[in-house]
Amino acid sequence: MTAVDEPGTVPQEGQSPSQWRPGLRESYLFDRNVIAEIQRAAREGIYDIRGFGAKRRVPHFDDLLFLGASVSRYPLEGYRERCDTDVTLGARHAKQPLHLKIPITIAGMSFGALSAPAKEALGRGATEVGTSTTTGDGGMTPEERGHSEILVYQLLPSRYGMNPDDLRKADAIEVVVGQGAKPGGGGMLLGHKISDRVAEMRDLPKGIDQRSACRHPDWTGPDDLEIKIHELREITDWEKPIFVKVGATRTYYDVQLAVKAGADVIVVDGMQGGTAATQDVFIEHVGIPTLPAIRLAVDALQELGLHREVQLIVSGGIRTGADVAKALALGADAVAIGTAALIAMGDNSPEYEDAYRQIGSSAGYYDDWQAGLDPVGISTQDDELAARFDPVIGGRKIANYLRVLTLEAQTLARACGKSHVHNLEPEDLVALTLEAAAMARVPLAGTDWVPGWSGTA
Repeated sequence: MTAVDEPGTVPQEGQSPSQWRPGLRESYLFDRNVIAEIQRAAREGIYDIRGFGAKRRVPHFDDLLFLGASVSRYPLEGYRERCDTDVTLGARHAKQPLHLKIPITIAGMSFGALSAPAKEALGRGATEVGTSTTTGDGGMTPEERGHSEILVYQLLPSRYGMNPDDLRKADAIEVVVGQGAKPGGGGMLLGHKISDRVAEMRDLPKGIDQRSACRHPDWTGPDDLEIKIHELREITDWEKPIFVKVGATRTYYDVQLAVKAGADVIVVDGMQGGTAATQDVFIEHVGIPTLPAIRLAVDALQELGLHREVQLIVSGGIRTGADVAKALALGADAVAIGTAALIAMGDNSPEYEDAYRQIGSSAGYYDDWQAGLDPVGISTQDDELAARFDPVIGGRKIANYLRVLTLEAQTLARACGKSHVHNLEPEDLVALTLEAAAMARVPLAGTDWVPGWSGTA
């Protein structure tokens, strides 16, 4: 007799298996997702490749709270008292540092991963609110340069599309050593996203899968990085700020070595940072969360006596103005957004749910960014799909989103009695969990206890 034949065990509509058969128990180690992945690996014989960032739950900004002012400190009145948001990046060595109106920038996302209209929209939105955007791998497009008042050019290990003329056209250069979703590993661009234009820019064969290098071909350590930074300064007549971007792993040492190599700005990308495509095992099992990475980077800069002189940009999981304010309170000078920017433009919109189902995904899941069939027209190289996306409307949405993030960060800063968002400090924060308290090195709420911290460096 089967389970459904037994009295009282006939499944009813809407019931889960454990409801109609109480004896069923799902394994923690071998749950249905694990079983499905084992069976997929056995069937296909290759690791899983996907986009986005880590999906596992790790301590993040939601685990921190601000201590608003009341009696011991006075808040600022939002309608009468200013709270400034400007930031200068790269004044350490560069003749022409970047002056941004807000401490929120657009992270590097390549033309190849994104369509040309999407790159144009990012430039339009960033320019409207007085901040910068970043090229990503694969070179600089005329659409992006033409609509970005402040554009940072990424120099990646692949060197795809790199040429000295574009370095000179940029307003800053970001040397990418690592990325939060895949520190120590390279990304991928699947063949059907390598269109004629992408192939020409990257000097690649059309339609063939491309794997980016995991390290730069002309250096093997910090001494070589110092040489490369000096070369970039010579090429650009010492005008452009030089950023160095690292994926969050051994953050303390990586930041110190990058600073000693001559970086003007450090970009630290936590494991919640997204990618167009790489191995799932990288995304979920390499790197550390953004929260402890900020503290380690600040520790490194303070040890060198260069905190605030060398600016720190933090990326990886920034979604709201509260995230922005908390990152600044922990010691960052600015943040960078990538995934959130795509969402703001309309990526993974429920409006296209039927189209997402046709490619085997669903709105909000992001697993199939790398497939190049984005029905919204953002993460695709298909001309017909890309034509659906209006860069003017997309740029307006990005600008609106950036304004909201800034207003939210200002609101929180004023509530803490601060006249500039950079006046926020760790003392304004408490943690809700032991893990977040230890990682961010702020007290557990309602106590003066910082787990694992003795008070000595």
